[in-house]
Amino acid sequence: MVFKRMLSAFGVGAPSVDTVLHNPRTQPGGALSGEVRIKGGEVDAEIEHITLTLVARVEIEHSEGESSGLREFFGAPVSGPFTLRKGEDRTIPFQLPVPWETPISEGMRGMAIGVRTELAIAKAVDKGDLDMVEVTPLPSQRYVLEALSRLGFHFRSADLEAGHIGGSRQTLPFYQEIEFTSHQYGEIEVTFISDAHHLEVVIEGGHDAIGRFPTTHDEAVRTDWASVFGNWLSQRSYGGHHGGHGGGHYGRHDDDHHGGVGMGGVVAGAAAGVVGGLILGEVVEEVFEDVFEEE
Repeated sequence: MVFKRMLSAFGVGAPSVDTVLHNPRTQPGGALSGEVRIKGGEVDAEIEHITLTLVARVEIEHSEGESSGLREFFGAPVSGPFTLRKGEDRTIPFQLPVPWETPISEGMRGMAIGVRTELAIAKAVDKGDLDMVEVTPLPSQRYVLEALSRLGFHFRSADLEAGHIGGSRQTLPFYQEIEFTSHQYGEIEVTFISDAHHLEVVIEGGHDAIGRFPTTHDEAVRTDWASVFGNWLSQRSYGGHHGGHGGGHYGRHDDDHHGGVGMGGVVAGAAAGVVGGLILGEVVEEVFEDVFEEE
């Protein structure tokens, strides 16, 4: 995807920028590569830096209810200071790491993840436009999602909640809640917390029951998650003891964030519907445009 615009913070005759991703699809722990293409304006410009940041739409709960806005969650410089001559064309290649906790957006209508280009000239910073990114599940995460499908769960919605899940390895200022529903078990919300080696699956069921299932990425693809989740859900439904896979313990989300409101409404009858690339570029653009209007 490409965006090109005059840099509004610097007025008429300012440089213009294209940010080109070689592939707008990535996964947690991966990387995005591409080029930032700058064309000089009507006068020379002293560029102080160019920075790429990953942004996401996050739901924030407060005393008056809930609101949403864009939140940056990772950034890296792609260039230090240089002089951009009048009319000059310059191309700067980049490779931007993607954090392991980056939320999944593939197939989850309403999720909005993007790359924003920031260019600074003479103490002024122009945030630029957004290049939308599609984040696909890790193999371990996909395996879990497929198990939920085998249990009869259907994807309902997904959003990002500001806050922290206590006792977890979470490092980002928000977490993803993926909501599923089934005729047998009702509604649940699933959160993945990942790093390079570990995966923790957090499930929130009815009556504030929280299941925590810590594992590794290698172990996750060898685990019979349908049995693990089925046993836990049955115990919860019939008042039994809530035990976690792999010796996990239970807790509550910090800031008591429960029941996130999904923006989607896509219902998938199988895991392929959850992770099968249902998201549409124009839908994501509308989501981002809504946020910009709010800002």
